Amino acid sequence: MLSASQVAAYRDDGFLHIPAVFTADEVEELRRELDWLIDDWASKSPGWTGDWRHKYMDDATERKSKLVAMHDLSFYSVAWLRAVTNPRLTGAMSDLLGPDVELHHSTMHVKPPETGHPFPMHQDWAFYQHDDERFVDVLIHLDDTRHDNGEIRFLRGSHQAGAREHITRTKAGEPCTPHLPTDQFHLAETVAVPARAGDVVAFSIHTIHGSYINQTEENRRIVRVGYRHPDNRQSAGQSVGRPGLMVRGRRRRGVDQPLFSVAGPAR
Repeated sequence: MLSASQVAAYRDDGFLHIPAVFTADEVEELRRELDWLIDDWASKSPGWTGDWRHKYMDDATERKSKLVAMHDLSFYSVAWLRAVTNPRLTGAMSDLLGPDVELHHSTMHVKPPETGHPFPMHQDWAFYQHDDERFVDVLIHLDDTRHDNGEIRFLRGSHQAGAREHITRTKAGEPCTPHLPTDQFHLAETVAVPARAGDVVAFSIHTIHGSYINQTEENRRIVRVGYRHPDNRQSAGQSVGRPGLMVRGRRRRGVDQPLFSVAGPAR
């Protein structure tokens, strides 16, 4: 799926824009399904917490800022099951991770019109901590992105330093969403990666990134999907301890590793 130069660019930069992974018809179906999920299942909230909010937004915008989100879309929609197992997408992940690829999660990230939530600088590692770098997040774009609706932005090469300590408490001592110090990491220093509907943007679990607020009158619809090498052990965070669907290759058995348990009444 990927050329040698694309793989090399990912290794050097920590991110890669992959155009036209999904066809126009696939995008249209995924839009319909995502809009249904938003109406029937997704949560609407002020979004990520922390003192960073007052650095990124004025008081009036901060009070109105919203995020629409939910996890594991394929639990609710067969169209999204097809999306996360799409052979073009999983083929690209195999080029980056090796022949064996495990699905870890999917997460909806919708920025509503005009007040759509910005994201402070962070690594996704802070949300699902793994032992090594063999984890790729991808952003499936259902809308064209650009500066005014909050395209993804990366600190080029930042993955090479590995995992970093994140802020997890406010100055008042309250727990907050993990993020990096706003006085050390700045969105203005990042590389913008605008993309078109149907494109995918892939990045390392250690690549520092963020985005600005959606200032337009339309939703900005993106779904993040995480893929990992099945030998990359998770120690904490979202979906820890849960096996994922193998989308390429095989899961090797560890020494004396039991079968995964099956929940349910005894028979």
